[in-house]
Amino acid sequence: MPTIRQITAIIEELAPLQLQESYDNAGLQVGNDLLPATGALLCVDVTEAVVDEAIDLGVNLIIAHHPLLFRPLKRIVGANYIERVVMKALRNDIAIYAAHTNLDAVAVNQEWARKLALSQVEVLQPIRNMLYKLVTYVPVAHADALKEALFAAGAGTIGAYDCCSFTSNGVGTFRAGKGTSPYCGKHCLLHQEPESRVEVILPAFLKGRVVKALMTIHPYEEPAYDLIPIANDYTQAGIGIVGNLPQPVAVYDLLQQVKEQTACAQVRHTAPDNKMVQRVAICGGAGSSLIGNALAAKADIFITGEIGYHQFFGYEDKMILAEIGHYESEQHTKDIFCEVITKKIPNFATYYTKVETNPIKYL
Repeated sequence: MPTIRQITAIIEELAPLQLQESYDNAGLQVGNDLLPATGALLCVDVTEAVVDEAIDLGVNLIIAHHPLLFRPLKRIVGANYIERVVMKALRNDIAIYAAHTNLDAVAVNQEWARKLALSQVEVLQPIRNMLYKLVTYVPVAHADALKEALFAAGAGTIGAYDCCSFTSNGVGTFRAGKGTSPYCGKHCLLHQEPESRVEVILPAFLKGRVVKALMTIHPYEEPAYDLIPIANDYTQAGIGIVGNLPQPVAVYDLLQQVKEQTACAQVRHTAPDNKMVQRVAICGGAGSSLIGNALAAKADIFITGEIGYHQFFGYEDKMILAEIGHYESEQHTKDIFCEVITKKIPNFATYYTKVETNPIKYL
């Protein structure tokens, strides 16, 4: 039986915690993740009823999209539903885990792109301050093997290209001290070695894995390497996406398709003027801050979970805005959790919550 930590690690392979926004609190919220996992209950939000459901099912792991804990608790006395959920979960040895903006960055909107069959998909707001350049020096004959190991660890990906690197040759010098085991050269004598300088790009969350691969494959006892932060955007992940429909469609046809796929009660939108649309921008959840990004990406329509009243103004002749509801735009996160877990562990028990956690109702 896998541990809770092994189950959540599967999710973090897809959505590393380092990808979450600074305000977020993704990861383990409550409980001991070293316990064997008896099953997982999947939901968007955690409520007391969801914890009761987990108890009835006999599972000790709840995986949610939205974190239960956004702010530190100063006391736990059952004064509100968050405190009561924590208390009940701890009493029943139930762990609560959340994958929020880290999942948004790599899967939530990408799933929307799949649902709508979008092509040429790009991230609307790529993650910043995420990339490093690794520079190392290796004997020329070992350069290819080193690069292969770095690529296998995840380095060297730029956009849709992988195995990206730069190599230049020169001469390195070193002098091996007493007690060392040099790959080449002699103790206490200055040695010159023809070396290749190898450069690759990697995201911060792969730093440990890539450095381990370097240290494992490099022939030197003490490899020299630099990890240099770079200002380039990490375009493989971020908030919101934009892409193209297979062909232009009428606005109402697209909105009707989205409404049916989400079973949302209503779609709020600006006047479409019977317009045909093809370039679509989407951001699950509260994505109104990306309206400008969608406009800059030349989207015909921007669909998101929440838009404030005054934010609907000013785009009448530029881009259609559509709001489908926060919960409705992200409810497929349960499908994402289920798919990634059962792909790795097919016989692990996963359940979709039957509790309606959307707090917003429509009359």
